Amino acid sequence: MTGVKICGIRQTSHAEIAATSGADMIGFVFAESKRKVSVEQAKHIASTLPGSIQKVGVFVNASKDTLEQTAHEVGLDYVQLHGDESPEFCEQLNVPYIKSFRINTVADLEKTKNYVGASYLLLDSASGPYQGGNGTTFDWSVLDNLPFDRNQLILAGGLNTRNINQAIEQTTPAIVDVSSGVEEDGQKSNQLIKDFIKLVKES
Repeated sequence: MTGVKICGIRQTSHAEIAATSGADMIGFVFAESKRKVSVEQAKHIASTLPGSIQKVGVFVNASKDTLEQTAHEVGLDYVQLHGDESPEFCEQLNVPYIKSFRINTVADLEKTKNYVGASYLLLDSASGPYQGGNGTTFDWSVLDNLPFDRNQLILAGGLNTRNINQAIEQTTPAIVDVSSGVEEDGQKSNQLIKDFIKLVKES
């Protein structure tokens, strides 16, 4: 069954809805973003979640100390890296990591081969101004010949209740990652969170 990650959580109520609806992962954004949270906010929200929910912190070019200290303080299961973090840098981390890649063509998949120590590889759209969370999709047929195990694939980028079934059918990811796709007017929607998770779990 495909796992679900609800990213960009900033309120306890949204985290609770995600958890009770069957989310497998909750994402906290520590990089510059309209969804950014402080370590204290994330720690508080994380403390309300059941242990079965994996907690992920999203970073862009943070230092090794920042990554490890934040992971320890908040109780993160993974750090998700959206910057220019090298394979050598990632291998030195003392916390499991997810490496994100912006995908446009098949050639973009080549760089995933260098991150053999990643727990997951997150593939996101290359279009948009931010390193992630732009709410745009990419051509999923690019993933027909994936250079790594699909059990490591987290699919992101423009997923919502209208396209999630097609996305899963076409790419068979281990986990789907959604943020703006469960928002209305820039805020998380309890109903959209519930609807999205339900569609994933029934697919």
